[in-house]
Amino acid sequence: MRPGANPARLRVVALADTDSYVKWAAALLGSRADAVTPSLLVVQTPLVVSDAQLSAALAGSGLEDHAVRRMDYAGLLTALRAAQPDAVLIAARGPLVRVLARLVATLEPRPVIVTGLPGISIPATRKAVFYRTQCDLFVLHSLREVRDFTALAARLGVSARFALSRLPFAQVGAAARVQHPVPGGTDLVFAAQAIVPRERRERERVVRMLRDAARADPTRRVVVKVRAMAGERQTHHERDDYAGLIAALGETPPNLVLSSAPMARALECAEGLVTVSSTAAIEAVARGIPVIALDTFGVDEALINTVFEGSGLFGGEDRAIARDFRHPRPEWLCENYFHAASEDDWVERLGALTALRRRGHLPGREPLARRGGALRDAFERKQVLGREDRTLSGALAFAVGAPARAVLLVLRGMRRPVHAAHP
Repeated sequence: MRPGANPARLRVVALADTDSYVKWAAALLGSRADAVTPSLLVVQTPLVVSDAQLSAALAGSGLEDHAVRRMDYAGLLTALRAAQPDAVLIAARGPLVRVLARLVATLEPRPVIVTGLPGISIPATRKAVFYRTQCDLFVLHSLREVRDFTALAARLGVSARFALSRLPFAQVGAAARVQHPVPGGTDLVFAAQAIVPRERRERERVVRMLRDAARADPTRRVVVKVRAMAGERQTHHERDDYAGLIAALGETPPNLVLSSAPMARALECAEGLVTVSSTAAIEAVARGIPVIALDTFGVDEALINTVFEGSGLFGGEDRAIARDFRHPRPEWLCENYFHAASEDDWVERLGALTALRRRGHLPGREPLARRGGALRDAFERKQVLGREDRTLSGALAFAVGAPARAVLLVLRGMRRPVHAAHP
């Protein structure tokens, strides 16, 4: 045990790289300082957060600055051995989780490996489960998510343990504010997403809507809350960013503004929030701020907005321009992110797994069986780490694997029926 460590708390080291996962990991661990002694290693990958994004992600998380440091992949094992964690929380996109879980599993003694998703995770997906099969515990954020992921894992024949936690950045005062909303700000805040909607023409339509909302009332701001500014990366690649789309409009109202401030700060001045399916909607509801879940482009799994069915939050462009925000129906809340705090069990489940580990009764979990062995492992490592993987095995595997994979994708595309262009 490290000097000064509190034996009553679980020592948990988080590994994260992108903006959304850093924010989630920091808030999850920071919200339970009573039960865990947390630290965060920001892993260098091609999508790693900038300093500005890191600062925004940590704001209000409860995680102290001294508990956070950047780390390249080559130094992870040494850092983890020095930390002697009870558990490692891998907060990352699926392909990186698979690579990092494989690394963490080599530690002796092996820590409990925890993972999770940083926001709305409906629908439950096969990839989310398969990439995380080597993890001991999978943290989700609603009763519906736990139910749907449990059923999916059973259908896939995958053994998985799911745990429940309120979304950590939507917890403070949530119950009181949802039941007794407090009016406050005057901003219409639009929570931008990198890939929803995806097509440029759809994103242009959103921008025109926001311009019209700004013109409708020049005395109140329309704030386009983005996750990244020019040159910064996000968890998902954004082809057509809102800054560029707004600039392409030409003259825009002065009350239509861009912001990369933390979402919590943006919501402090919000009259209401508009989004297609951002988790910011849950943050807003937790603060008693009304929402419009924009249904202009439909309601389906590709838009990640089926979770809002039955919530009463859907509305179109006219509603957004008129600032006709709404609060969710009470019957929707319990199943979707606003269950009773007493139902959260992730810390208890993690504690039980840690106790098994300390007694030597927690066997390691095998990754999903795949062809290719060590060569495939090296290829996958190089694929997610890019230049940050400086190993010879990674370079060789990528030199062999990249052309072979390209050919395979072409052949698959040739066999795919025309009507299945969007699988």
